[in-house]
Amino acid sequence: MFSGAYKKTRRESKIMKILCTQNFEKQLEALLGDFTKEDLAAVKSFKMYLDTIILNMPTKVQKFKKSIYFDDENIKDIEHQGLVIPFYIDEETGDYLILGIVKK
Repeated sequence: MFSGAYKKTRRESKIMKILCTQNFEKQLEALLGDFTKEDLAAVKSFKMYLDTIILNMPTKVQKFKKSIYFDDENIKDIEHQGLVIPFYIDEETGDYLILGIVKK
């Protein structure tokens, strides 16, 4: 699945990381398994779109609202097609941690 991505930020020369929790991996696997039963093409399309969202998270972080599931300003939600993907922004390191993926 998606274990993480590395991307240099424009503002700094350090490498920023996008990491996924095991919880996210398990939830995504279950979700894709449900989709596979319906339509394999839809699974591929969804996975490609999800990867694009995740890789572009750092440039669109201001677009996402504070999470409805956590009382923390550093946790935001990505909402797409009835799904919510909460992620944590580590302000010290600039890293992003994807916490899970749930149906809204």
